[in-house]
Amino acid sequence: MDDAIREQDYALEDPRRGLRAELSGWELFWTRLEATGEGLTALEALCRNEEDEARRLWQGVAVTDDETAAAVRRLFRDAGCDPTRYRPSSEALLRRILKGDPLPSIHPFVDLNNCLSVRLLVPCCVLAEGSFTPPLTLRAGREGEAMDSLRGPFSLAGKPLLEDAGGPFGTPITDGERVKVKADTTAAWLVAYLPEGSVGGAAASRILAGLLTQAPVARRTA
Repeated sequence: MDDAIREQDYALEDPRRGLRAELSGWELFWTRLEATGEGLTALEALCRNEEDEARRLWQGVAVTDDETAAAVRRLFRDAGCDPTRYRPSSEALLRRILKGDPLPSIHPFVDLNNCLSVRLLVPCCVLAEGSFTPPLTLRAGREGEAMDSLRGPFSLAGKPLLEDAGGPFGTPITDGERVKVKADTTAAWLVAYLPEGSVGGAAASRILAGLLTQAPVARRTA
């Protein structure tokens, strides 16, 4: 992937085209995934390996002591969100693993996304292609705003969020029902919410490439 591609070279449906950031401190890493129909057994093994490695690295260690996790939490607070009450999705996944629970098996894109999120310790999401329309805005939620999320009705006040002309559709906590990956989804956009000065887009791209080498369930096309 050429992470230095110019904005004017993005396709009209590319979420990076015209992206407006009202919140500072975030770097959004985007990549498009197409299903290969392969690598499902390898993906299951990858998930188990990521769980084992996370338990080895984090057992007895406070997640909040990690510089990247702390940076994500600071950005939540800057937006007006208490990260202890509304945990970043990456923290929620890691805490699930450390309690002894496996990563959920949902869809190859989602499972791959969760492995990346645990590895980077930043929130990552996959959005079904065609479920949103650029240009997008990254901003803080306003009082009274809410969305129909994967968890049900979800208040957006103070939450970092992404929106298009149709309104808010995703946060680094949970995503909206309208952008969720379904059983028949064959193309999606993965977004990683990176704190500036921490994990960079190049590192995220490299780590994702490594995960796809181990479990080739998707190809990256943008």
